[in-house]
Amino acid sequence: MTCCAPLSLAGADPRDGMVRLAGGAFTMGSDAFYREERPDRPARVDPFWIDPTPVTNADFARFVALTGYVTVAERPPRREDYPDADSALLVPGSLVFVQPGRPVSLRDPRAWWAYLPGADWRHPQGPGSSLAGLDDHPVVQVAWEDARAYAAWAGKALPTEAEWEFAAKGGRDGIYPWGDELAPGGRHMANTWQGRFPFENTGEDGFDRTSPVRAFPPNGYGLFDMAGNAWEWTVTPYAAGGATPSCCQAGAGVRQRVVKGGSHLCAPAHCHRFRPAARQGEDVDTGTSHIGFRCVIRD
Repeated sequence: MTCCAPLSLAGADPRDGMVRLAGGAFTMGSDAFYREERPDRPARVDPFWIDPTPVTNADFARFVALTGYVTVAERPPRREDYPDADSALLVPGSLVFVQPGRPVSLRDPRAWWAYLPGADWRHPQGPGSSLAGLDDHPVVQVAWEDARAYAAWAGKALPTEAEWEFAAKGGRDGIYPWGDELAPGGRHMANTWQGRFPFENTGEDGFDRTSPVRAFPPNGYGLFDMAGNAWEWTVTPYAAGGATPSCCQAGAGVRQRVVKGGSHLCAPAHCHRFRPAARQGEDVDTGTSHIGFRCVIRD
C-alpha cells in the first residue's frame, strides 16, 4: 500500500530528539558466534542522526491516525502470493510467539510460533490483546513495508545494517552495547529471555514480553534498546551463504532484509543474538510479535 504525505508541521525539524553520530571506522561482524556474522571486518559509516529509541506504539498510532495507513498484517493475503497456503490462513493476521507448556524440540520454530488471524500492531498477541498500558513499548507486528512507510512519513529512513551496528556499539568494542559482561554486577542490561527457552521464562529482568523503550540503561551514545526487547528492521538485503534459518526466524524466504539487535525472546543458551554484531534475515512480508524498528536521517 502506498502511503502517505510526509509529516509536515510548521517549523518542525524531523531531527528533533534524535542523536547525531559522527560516523567513522569500526569493526563490523564477529568471528566468535554465529556463522552469518562472519567475518569480522573493517567498516565505515558517514555521519547520521538516529532515533534514541525504537518507534513506540504511541508514535505509530499517531502516524496511523494522521494518514489512515493500513499495515500488512491488517490486509488479506493474496492467493497469488501464497498459492500453497491453507485457505483458512488467507485472512488478515500475523505471527505470534506462543509459549509451549513443556520442553519442545528446538529444531522447529513452529513449536513456538503461530499465525494468528487478527494479530496486528494494535493486537500484538492476537485477538483479545491490546495496547493498554503499552504506549511506550516498541511497536511490533510491523512488516518491512510498514516500517518504511512510517519512516518516509516522518521525513526519515531505515538504517543500513552498518549504520545500525555502528550505533549499537556505542563507541565500544565489547560483545554487548555495554561491554563484555552479560549482567555486570548482577544487573540485567537488556530485555532478554531468562530460563529454558521456549517454555520457561523466569522474568528475572522484570519483563515477560516487550518493555518500555527506556527501561534499561542507554549505550555510550545515549541510545536505548540496542539489544533485546524487539528486533529492528534495516534496509540491507540479507545474504548468508549456506546459513540455515536461525532460532527466531518464522520462515526463510527469498526476499529478506537484515534485522538487528535481538529481542525479549533471545536466550543466551539458545539464541545469543542480543549483540551489535548479531544479525538475521526476515521475510519482508512478515510482521511478528518481536520485530520493530527505529529511524535515521543521513547528513
